[in-house]
Amino acid sequence: MLLSRADVIEVLRLARDGKLVEAMRALTDGPTEPPVADHREGAPPSFDYHTVASAAGERRFKLYIPAGHDGRPLPLIVMLHGCSQSPDDFAAGTRMNELADERRFLVAYPEQPKSANPNNCWNWFKVGDQIRDLGEPHLIAEVTRQILRDHAADEDRVYVAGLSAGGAAAAIMGTTYPDLYAAVGIHSGLACGAARDMHAAFSAMRQGAPAARLPVRTGPVVPTIVFHGDRDETVNPVNGDQASEQASGGPGVRTNVSHGETGTGIAFTRTIRFDDQERAIGEQWVLQGLGHAWSGGSVLGSFTDPRGPDASGEFVRFFLEHRLSARSA
Repeated sequence: MLLSRADVIEVLRLARDGKLVEAMRALTDGPTEPPVADHREGAPPSFDYHTVASAAGERRFKLYIPAGHDGRPLPLIVMLHGCSQSPDDFAAGTRMNELADERRFLVAYPEQPKSANPNNCWNWFKVGDQIRDLGEPHLIAEVTRQILRDHAADEDRVYVAGLSAGGAAAAIMGTTYPDLYAAVGIHSGLACGAARDMHAAFSAMRQGAPAARLPVRTGPVVPTIVFHGDRDETVNPVNGDQASEQASGGPGVRTNVSHGETGTGIAFTRTIRFDDQERAIGEQWVLQGLGHAWSGGSVLGSFTDPRGPDASGEFVRFFLEHRLSARSA
């Protein structure tokens, strides 16, 4: 008897939940048509730790599977936390798991241990962690690939985002793995290659990287959304400008600038960048009065400011507008 992938997932779910009789019945009854997702009666959400191991080392990550998931391929967002944060803290602050239930996607949170960095920071400023198939970029890519192999994820709709050091790491992932990620989100982060050692990292955080030293993108442009508070005293806002310009392939693209204000009185400027085929390839949000914090986040997590525009919602909206297959169309 051959079982579909959806049937196998259902049997494993029943066994995991202790429903052994139902699991055996599902096996003996044979294949069924894939069920329609039902948020009220479907599978409960799960948020569990997993581990990936490769030549570059080992990392744990938490994976959120939304309620009612029936095994059909869903988009995947990989979220890279900031310094001193954890997957649980970052998930609480960004409320990304709640959005996953509403919009139907998977969320992965790779964890940076103190053994790799005393402050749990991603090592975006180290040369060995800025190169494809080496160091942390390789580990994060392996987390992504393992989820694609082991869970129902849509390889055409995979995205990566991060805050601060995690935002800088996300910029690196977009540069080094443009064939894996359909879009990138950078919140309060820095451009890929903004520093090559610890001294240069502190300098870039204070005043931005010397423009002449920033690597020029040579691969395909990966659509990127950038959020940055203009009162950020940890990572100078000029880094948001540099990350946005680098991601779009340079200043020679058409832009459309608009302004708005939240109900809490936070003004913002939104710049949309278009390529030579008039496709929107990037957005940059400058948030007036916000510091080093996830805009619109929850006070249940660290480094958040609930007053700002909803960065999580805007990231998800931007991500779901892009697919890998559409990039070369």
